[in-house]
Amino acid sequence: MDILTTLKKQAEQVEVLSMQNEKTTVEYEANQLKTCTVAETKGTAVRVIRKGQLGFSASTDATNMEKLATNALESAAYGDPAPFSFADPKPAAIVKTYDKAVAELPISRLVEIGKEILDLILPVDPVVRCNLQLERSLVSANIRNQKGLDVSYQTSPLSLGIEIDRIEGDDVLILFDQFGTTVWEKDYLVFVRRLVEQLKLARNLTTIKPGKMPVLFSPVGSLALFFPLSQALNGKEVYKGTSPIREKVGEKLFDEKINVVDDGTIDGRFASASYDDEGVPHRRNVLIEDGVLKGFVYDLKTAAQSGVESTGNASRGLFFPPDPSFTNVVIQPGQTPLKDIIAGIDEGILVESLLGLGQGNIISGAFSNPLALAFKIEKGEIVGRVKDLSIAGNIYDLLKDVAAVS
Repeated sequence: MDILTTLKKQAEQVEVLSMQNEKTTVEYEANQLKTCTVAETKGTAVRVIRKGQLGFSASTDATNMEKLATNALESAAYGDPAPFSFADPKPAAIVKTYDKAVAELPISRLVEIGKEILDLILPVDPVVRCNLQLERSLVSANIRNQKGLDVSYQTSPLSLGIEIDRIEGDDVLILFDQFGTTVWEKDYLVFVRRLVEQLKLARNLTTIKPGKMPVLFSPVGSLALFFPLSQALNGKEVYKGTSPIREKVGEKLFDEKINVVDDGTIDGRFASASYDDEGVPHRRNVLIEDGVLKGFVYDLKTAAQSGVESTGNASRGLFFPPDPSFTNVVIQPGQTPLKDIIAGIDEGILVESLLGLGQGNIISGAFSNPLALAFKIEKGEIVGRVKDLSIAGNIYDLLKDVAAVS
């Protein structure tokens, strides 16, 4: 049976998502190859709007579509009000998210890449323990609805993740980073070389007095700032009334050096595709421009609840319905080279990575984060690693006064 055709007779609106994911994973633990696995999931998720209420059901059992349809209709009887319509068919940008060179990477090649990573790290510090996770997937999805929408996408995500641990007495050093792409990149080890440089710098321990001082954030370290900001920019929090900036579109809230976009159309990025997970075209959304708040990210439901259009930011899995989510968040480059920023700091810290997220009153913009890796900057130079350090502040105060963006 065609579940869309069947449900169109019993509900005002119907949306059918078919999804398949084949994932190959290679793991190294403590410098040694541990496991190689291949897993495949395939299933169908259905949303219906019946008598103005939303129903949802999902299953991996392709032989029992009748049960899936029945479950969706039954859930609508107790579902949330649905003040929105499923997506209209619209053209979208062509976005490169699939590469045969990635999709057909064999396990043997993933194992080789793991060895290449270890060969870069272990000669620098033979006592470290490296845990690696290398994943290659092939994901395909199709979204149809009663309006005639019928869109498909295929993506080939490759992720290489590293965690480096070194324990010497009471000194525990943890480094981690991740590389991700959906199209093959020749220099896939550039992030490993960056970690190697951090490992070398981390050998020299130093101290710093507590207090207020300049802080320089690496892209990974800047999650301390972006995590509370991401809550405020999410359309779900705007509708719920918990975003502290929900009524401030058009106001200058941050330093003019701050420019932030969410762009789901960048070739080769994990969250890119021509369409979001409701079939709405992805686009480039300007969130903050020259410090001025320009807007938020929405899916169809939260957009309708807020009286605006979807920004193409619906994200979902097979077993949970869509929610507004960011795609590829980009802090636009500034005008100051990194070396000049460091040279201009008399005493401060460089935040490379965090231990945990979400500590503090996130909705208000407050954060408090212990740091996994931080370096002391003294008289314009990085002089050593500082351990047992935490940072705290409020993004709505701090981001009004930004010295430079590299």
